[in-house]
Amino acid sequence: MWNNKKEWFDKHKSEYGLVKNDLRAVTGRMIEKVSEFDADIAGAGLDTKKCMTRINRDLRFSKDRTPYKTDFYIVLNRGGKNSAAAFYYLHIQPDNSFAGGGVYNPQPGPLNLIRTAIDADFESWKKVIGNSRFKRIFPSGIHSPSVLSKVPKGFEQSSPAADFLKMKGFYTMEQLSDKEIVSGEAFGKVTACFKAAKPLIDFINQAIYQPAKS
Repeated sequence: MWNNKKEWFDKHKSEYGLVKNDLRAVTGRMIEKVSEFDADIAGAGLDTKKCMTRINRDLRFSKDRTPYKTDFYIVLNRGGKNSAAAFYYLHIQPDNSFAGGGVYNPQPGPLNLIRTAIDADFESWKKVIGNSRFKRIFPSGIHSPSVLSKVPKGFEQSSPAADFLKMKGFYTMEQLSDKEIVSGEAFGKVTACFKAAKPLIDFINQAIYQPAKS
């Protein structure tokens, strides 16, 4: 049973502070490790504090008035947490922890650029998601927050990439059990997820920031 009330949180704020500091330390280690194989992250000057989501929920447009999130979310993005760029992420929550990379729900402009890149070079896209390490780490493949019923305007309905063109996001996720997330092997497993996701992140960021000229 969650106790999601401000009065309870205020009494336990010091405990939350300890957990938050531990998580910032882990985030710092993650930045260092990912920087070893991703030059964009190495050169981004990421601030650990800004890579973590806040515990306070945005209640402005929500019917759910509980004030606090029940998870931690770490994002390593070359342009910062709110950038349009593809990112590595770790989600920590009891019975629902996972790691991966990609873009969840990009704005129309970047989304169209990603779809255009997939359609224009479907062979390269298939190499990214068909890589043996990618398939082993992410057996469920590419995920999307939602999918269109038809191929969007501007693309051929018969395109071999049709199933992906209908997607509104492109990300991976590997579930981590509660036992795994608190084990000594957790950091290595998350790092393996990030390495496997890098080709996907590179493809997406190439599409967004260096689109091919028509």
